[in-house]
Amino acid sequence: MTQETNDLLEFTEEDPTASLASSQRWNILIVDDEPDVHAVTKLALKSMQIEGRELAFFHAFSAAEAMTILEDGHDFAVALVDVVMEQENSGLELVHHIRDILGNHAIRVILRTGQPGYAPEIDTLRQYDINDYKTKTELTQVRLFSAITIAIRSYAQIRQLESARRGLGLILTAATELGKPTGLNRFASGIVTQLCALLEIGEEGLVCAAEASCSAASVLAAAGSYSDWIGLPLKDIPEPHIRDSLELTLQTRQNSFGSGACLFFPGARERVMAAYVDVPRLLDEGELGLLRIFCSNISVAYENLQLYETIKDLAYVDTLVKLPNRNAFLTSIDSHQSEQNTVALVDLDGFSDINSILDDSFGDLVLQAVAQRLRGVFSDKTCVSRISSDLFGLHGPTEDVTPERISSIFSVPFAIGNGEPLRLSATSGLVLLHASDRLTSAVEIMKNAGAALKQAKRTQRGKSIRYQADLADAARDRMHLLSRLRTAFSTNRLQLHYQPLVNLRDGRIVGAECLLRWMTEDGSFVPPDRIIPLAEQSGLMVPIGEWVLRTALKWRASLKDRVEETFRVAINVSHAQFCEPDFVPMLMDALTGSGLAGHHIELELTESVAVENLDMIADKLSALRSRDISVAMDDFGTGYSSLGILQRLHLNRVKIDRSFVSGPLPEVEPYGIAKTIVVLAKQLRLKTTAEGIETEGQRQMLLETGCEEGQGYLFSRPVDENAFLQFLEQDGGKSQG
Repeated sequence: MTQETNDLLEFTEEDPTASLASSQRWNILIVDDEPDVHAVTKLALKSMQIEGRELAFFHAFSAAEAMTILEDGHDFAVALVDVVMEQENSGLELVHHIRDILGNHAIRVILRTGQPGYAPEIDTLRQYDINDYKTKTELTQVRLFSAITIAIRSYAQIRQLESARRGLGLILTAATELGKPTGLNRFASGIVTQLCALLEIGEEGLVCAAEASCSAASVLAAAGSYSDWIGLPLKDIPEPHIRDSLELTLQTRQNSFGSGACLFFPGARERVMAAYVDVPRLLDEGELGLLRIFCSNISVAYENLQLYETIKDLAYVDTLVKLPNRNAFLTSIDSHQSEQNTVALVDLDGFSDINSILDDSFGDLVLQAVAQRLRGVFSDKTCVSRISSDLFGLHGPTEDVTPERISSIFSVPFAIGNGEPLRLSATSGLVLLHASDRLTSAVEIMKNAGAALKQAKRTQRGKSIRYQADLADAARDRMHLLSRLRTAFSTNRLQLHYQPLVNLRDGRIVGAECLLRWMTEDGSFVPPDRIIPLAEQSGLMVPIGEWVLRTALKWRASLKDRVEETFRVAINVSHAQFCEPDFVPMLMDALTGSGLAGHHIELELTESVAVENLDMIADKLSALRSRDISVAMDDFGTGYSSLGILQRLHLNRVKIDRSFVSGPLPEVEPYGIAKTIVVLAKQLRLKTTAEGIETEGQRQMLLETGCEEGQGYLFSRPVDENAFLQFLEQDGGKSQG
C-alpha cells in the first residue's frame, strides 16, 4: 500500500457502526459484493461532514439486497453501486429498479466498477440517470469525498425542489378543499389537517377565530392532544405559551414562530383567524416560503367562505326577522326527518291594516316580535320560518306544532317598540305528513297547507284548520278555473247578457240589467257566482269590470232608435272596482266616448260597498250625480247597511232581493219584507225595482204595494244581444212608450 493520498486507500476490517437515518444525517447506501469495498469506503469517509451533517452508512452485498433495503422507505441521499455483482449487469438493473420501478428520482447514484470499459461510460450516463461513473481505482479518498459532496448537494437541491413541488401541490389541494362551501368549524379543522400534512408532522394543533380583535377569540377546531379545547375562549386556553403565541399573532396580524408555528389568516369584515401547530424542529427557508404561500391561499379561501356564508344567509335567512326563509323552509320539508311530521302556515290577521294605518317600520317591529315569540315557544326540533310578508311557517313534531300552541302564542299581547301592548290574532292551516309523503315535493305540501289556510281564512278566521284532501281539490279547481278565466278574458270569450227591466203597471220595457256570462269551449256557461269571487280574489275584477262597463255603454248606444230615450242600462259594479281611485274618471271617459248621457246608465252597488270608507263613497256618488248618473243599491235587505247610511249617500234606487219575492216565504205575511222595503223606500224617496218575479201574482202584489219596476222570468230570462232585439220586437213597441 502506498502512502500517497491519491492512491486507492487500504483499510483494515472494522465492525460496521451504521445507525438509522435521521434528519441530521445523510444516508449513504453502499452496494458491492466485496466486503472490503464497504469497509474501505466507510473508513475513507469516517467522521466527515457535508453541509453540516454527518454521514450514515447502509450496506447491501447484492443488487437484490439493495432493492429490499430501498423498498423499506429509508431516505437515501447517495447510492454507491458496483456494476458487476451477482450478474454482469446487476448494478445497471438496480439503477433501472430505483428509477422506473420505485420511482425514486432524487437519490444520486455513483456507479463503481473494477472492470473499466465493461459498461461504456457515455452510453451508460445517457441511458440512466446516474450522477457519476468511476472505476474503483479512480476513487481515492479526495475524489470519493468530492464525488459524494457533489452528489449530496445535487440530492439536496432535488429534494428541495420536490418538497416545494409537493408543498405547492398540498397548498393547491388545501385551497381547493377548504374553498368548498363548508361551515366555519369544518374549514378551521381542515386548516389543521392541511397544515400538518404540509409540514409532514402529526396532527397536533388548533385554530382560533375572532371578530375584529383577539379579545373575543375562541377555539374553532383542535386536533391531537388539544381536542378537548374546542369551544374554549382564547383567554381560557390552559397552555400559556400557546395562548400567548395565538394572542401575539392575532394582535400583530403576523405569523410567529417559537415553540411552534402560529399562522395568521385575515378574512373579510374584520374577521381574523390564527392557527397553531406543534413543530418539533426549526423550519428552513423553503418551509417558511411554503407557509407564506399557504397563508395567502387559505386567506383567500377564508374570504370566499365568508362570502359563501353571506350568500347563503341571503338565500336562506330572512334578513328582517333573522329566521329561515321560504327556501330554507322548503329544504326542511324536503329533508323530512321522521319526527318532523307536521307543517303549518300561520298568517297574521289584519296585518295590511297595521301597515296602512300606522307605517311599514311599525309593521317591521310587529313581525320581529312575532318571530321572536315563535322561536321562543317552539323547540329546536321545529323549523320556524318566515315565508313571506306576514306569513310564517312551522315544520316540526306533531306534539309541538298544534293548533293550541299556535293559539297560545297570540293569547298574550305583544310588546312593540316602546313596550306598547298590541293584540294580534292569526289564522293557520296545518298538514299532517305521512310516510307516503316522502315522495311528495315540499312545494306540493306547502300548497296543501295553503289550501287549509285559505279555507280557515274564509270560514274560521283566527282559528286553525287541518288539511283535508277535498279542500285541496277545491283549491286546485279554483286555480284551474282562474287560469281558464284569464284565458277567456284575453281571448274575448266573455260576453254580456241582458235582462229586461219592466214597468210593473203597464209592462213597458224601461231598461235592462247587463249580466256577465262566460261560455266555455264546450258551449256551457260558468255561473256568475263562480266568476265574480274568482275575479275579485285574483285582481281581474277591475279590468273585467271596465270591459263590462264599456261594452254595456256601446250596446246601449246601438239601441238609439229602437228604445225610448229614457231607456237605461243597469251595470253591476264590484266593491274592488268602485274603490279604485280612477273609477270615476274612467267612467266619465267611457260615457263621453259612447255619446250617451248620464241618465242612460244606472250603477248597481252592493251594501258591502257602502259600509267601508263612507266619505270616499259619498264623494264618488256626488261626482256621479253631477253627471245625472243614477245609483241603485242591489240585493237590498240581505246586508247590513243602516238607514243613516242610505240617507247620507243619497241613492236613487233600491233593488228588492229575489229571496223576498220568489224564494221560500213564510206562511204568515209571505211578502212582508218586500212590502216593508217598498214602504221604507217611499219614505226615503227612493225608487224600487224587484228582482226574481216569476208569477203574475208576484207582479200584482208588488204593484199593489207600490213597487214601480221589476225583472224576472215572468218577463224574460237574461238573453244575448240578438235575442234581446227580438224580444223588443215581440214586445210590440212597449219599450217605445
